[in-house]
Amino acid sequence: MGGNRNSKWDTVTNMIRILIADDHDVVRMGLRLLLEQQTDMQVVGEASDGIEATEMTARLLPDILLMDISMPRMGGNEAARRIALLGLPTRIVILSMHSEEAIVRTALEGGAKGYLVKSSVRTDLAPAIHAAYRGETFLSPSIEDLVVKQFLVRKPAAQDDVAQMLGILTEREQTVFRMIAQGDTNKTMAQKLHISSRTVEKHRATLMLKLNTPDIASLMQVAIRAGLCETQA
Repeated sequence: MGGNRNSKWDTVTNMIRILIADDHDVVRMGLRLLLEQQTDMQVVGEASDGIEATEMTARLLPDILLMDISMPRMGGNEAARRIALLGLPTRIVILSMHSEEAIVRTALEGGAKGYLVKSSVRTDLAPAIHAAYRGETFLSPSIEDLVVKQFLVRKPAAQDDVAQMLGILTEREQTVFRMIAQGDTNKTMAQKLHISSRTVEKHRATLMLKLNTPDIASLMQVAIRAGLCETQA
């Protein structure tokens, strides 16, 4: 229960505090209107570029920074990296017109918890924020399949990169990774974690994306190198 809030929010608990960063006034206004329709979300500020977003994040400590990827002075990816270096608890959801796999990967590796295509904001905004708030990674459904398909042509992760890549996994993703390594099925994981099978599938797809593994066999190889499962002699 932190900070002073006006009476509009006094009767609502567990409010998700959100900072909006976009260089277009009309876009910020539209995002604010969509967010204020949610009973568990509160917009605490607006920024017009990456530098301002970083400064306001450090000052306001919002739960979520909803940030455009392309802004003057400093873009969203660079701002996300700086916020990560500062060790701030704010989770970042990137907004973008672009759906290329390389751009999505750069955003995720830079510390973003979500990547939302602007064309799907109306339907995906609330799910993306809720997922990021829970510490989960969210990709717009319109780009999820494309990103995974393009990712399949990549080589499995090199052994020297394993430790570094494990460091970019969220706590929930690490849990799912361990359960996969232990041979748990999607249904078993869903039951143990009290989540849907669809959510398990999203975690699996995100793991394959982040760990640069084209299939489950390659994912298991990374798990073995990371010491998450044992091989028989």
